[in-house]
Amino acid sequence: MAEATILATGPSSSALERDARHIHDDKPISAGNIAIGVVIGRTSEFFDFFVFGLGCVLVFPRLVFPFAPDPVTATLYSFAIFSLAFLARPVGSFVFMWIDRTFGRGTKLTTALLILGGSTASIAFLPGYETIGMWSVALLALFRLGQGFALGGAWDGLASLLAISAPQNRRGFYAMIPQLGAPVGFALASILFGYFVVNLSDADFLDWGWRFPFFVAFAINVVALFARLRIVASHEFGAAMDNHELEAKPITEVLRLHGFDIVIGAFAPLASFAMFHLVTIFPLSWVTLYGGQSAGTFLFVQVLGALCGFATIMLSGFLADRIGRRRQLLIGAFIIAIFSFTAPFLLDAGVTGQSAFIILGFAILGLSFGQASGSVSSRFSAGYRYTGSALTSDLAWLIGAGFAPLVALGLASNFGIIFIGGYLISGAICTILALLLSRTLDSVDGVTKT
Repeated sequence: MAEATILATGPSSSALERDARHIHDDKPISAGNIAIGVVIGRTSEFFDFFVFGLGCVLVFPRLVFPFAPDPVTATLYSFAIFSLAFLARPVGSFVFMWIDRTFGRGTKLTTALLILGGSTASIAFLPGYETIGMWSVALLALFRLGQGFALGGAWDGLASLLAISAPQNRRGFYAMIPQLGAPVGFALASILFGYFVVNLSDADFLDWGWRFPFFVAFAINVVALFARLRIVASHEFGAAMDNHELEAKPITEVLRLHGFDIVIGAFAPLASFAMFHLVTIFPLSWVTLYGGQSAGTFLFVQVLGALCGFATIMLSGFLADRIGRRRQLLIGAFIIAIFSFTAPFLLDAGVTGQSAFIILGFAILGLSFGQASGSVSSRFSAGYRYTGSALTSDLAWLIGAGFAPLVALGLASNFGIIFIGGYLISGAICTILALLLSRTLDSVDGVTKT
């Protein structure tokens, strides 16, 4: 009978996962091991995306878009390609949620991470425009779409499992752990690029040096895959699946029941998401195009900023446990709003100002970004929280961060750098309004939310 079922539906990893859970039934996995798996997984995702983002500034304008009339336009073309992944991500969620329900979480993750790592590694072999013409642009766009599509399938539920394991009085601390993958992934990408930029001639860097970070991405994704599959095969993950807390639901059903909650949840973290690429990808483009310091030096300043962001993400966990995650996000949004008035002047104030922009920006980002995940997840009923959180994340990244480098560079180049302050403050206003609306709705519905 089981054989007939497999033949009818195709190969599935679900039975293997259940067997593995029975084998390890007497070996519970600790919250610490879950946390390590979550951080490794998020680091691999952010590494892939940041390697591409840095390439959009340092490589693709010259390699893929040399036909552009000027370097600014070439960089804007690169940032347009950068945005494609955020458009493809919801499509990936739709397809991979079906794979999850039909073939199992292990099959879904293995397929998604192979596509993610394969798409990133394929860019390492990309010929330039001078070699294959517009096919270079088409291939770059295709690989970027592959990254975004795969990231939609990389939603594994491990962050939710970590939240389920969290003691009631440490929910803020556990909520910030997945966010640590962002500064770690960015720092690794920046160190790799910075090393080659500093130690190679410009010709060698553009010929082969830039390709190495993209090739490394595949190995990192393989490590992340095994770390995730180990937890998926644990008794704790199986118990959460049996309780329908990590179950993939049809997206149309989730949208019908929780569509409004998804929209609120997507706007709640916009302050930190708008800030996200304005302290990582955009400032490197500004410094590269308009001067202040060398790209190699600035990359290592950004690594220092990432370390500050790592520290303040951890601090956000302790603060959120004292004052509540929603209040933490509100305070973070107000701080970002204040920073938006000084940020343009710092970035346009030479080496000292640019370094201060990065250090302060990352520190402020960490306080807000550390609690951006799951800020309104209590409004999802337990059975829909896994899929609802995935869709909320897709929409939030699309609205808040997907077009940030493109919009920021376009505004700053055409109307003045002061306009990036307006972009930041608009994100802060969206966060404040979404959180206030969420609190009002929770009060009406009688939901207790920290």
